Amino acid sequence: MTRCAFLGLLAFLLVGCSARRLSGSALDEVRRPAFISRIELRAGPHSHVFQDDGSYRDKLKKLSPQDADRRLEAKLASSMTRFELSERLRVMTFRQLPREAPWLNTVDPAHVATVLESFLVEEVPALSPDYDLLKTLRADTVVEFVIQDYGMRSKRGKAGAYLRGYARMFWLEGRSELWRHPFDLDEVDGGLEHLDPFKVGKTPALFRERMTDLVDVLSSRFAEDLTPKERKSGVPLPDAGPETEAPSRERPVQVKPRPPELPPGELPDPD
Repeated sequence: MTRCAFLGLLAFLLVGCSARRLSGSALDEVRRPAFISRIELRAGPHSHVFQDDGSYRDKLKKLSPQDADRRLEAKLASSMTRFELSERLRVMTFRQLPREAPWLNTVDPAHVATVLESFLVEEVPALSPDYDLLKTLRADTVVEFVIQDYGMRSKRGKAGAYLRGYARMFWLEGRSELWRHPFDLDEVDGGLEHLDPFKVGKTPALFRERMTDLVDVLSSRFAEDLTPKERKSGVPLPDAGPETEAPSRERPVQVKPRPPELPPGELPDPD
């Protein structure tokens, strides 16, 4: 089984009883959805590696586990901004939806950002927005993705990325939910390949690649959820819809000469 296939299975198994399936009849009533993606204020990125797992103590030498986690968090934050992570989840989900109603009537994401004063820049809203503002854009429903926690963790010398939160769809009037999908993807619990935290310290793009995999697996599952199998397909139109944004491209990895001593803010070299 490939890595992405395994993650997809993990995403399927971790949907608990708090999930709510979207019915075809409910989706038929939707006319103009608006998409929102946000990350909660204290969501991360977090490092639960060195303080939670004593396996790295000898490698750290004089560096305290607390300081090592703090340095690793800084590396994780530099690899992928909160905005990039949030936007990728929204964009990749939308791109996989069928080109039919109601998705072809989706509110332009730039208009959503303007109305909510969140703007498509390097920051992403952390607090719950004033959803009623979307009524000025004639939206009747909201598809919302919320990231509550993400980063790296380790257990018994095996580290990996994790991503937690929920997605939902609800009516603007009354806020009743049509769909809810909590998620908790954890590479450590899933038994996936070890992500060496010291290598991440030298090449933060390694964490970015893992998070990209997690987001892409989730977006595929969300798109499947938002396409009820029992629903008769809407009339497809040639127009591709309002979504024209591409997910952020991978940043090139900058290779720097190894310094003779551990500089401030750095972790020890990997084995």
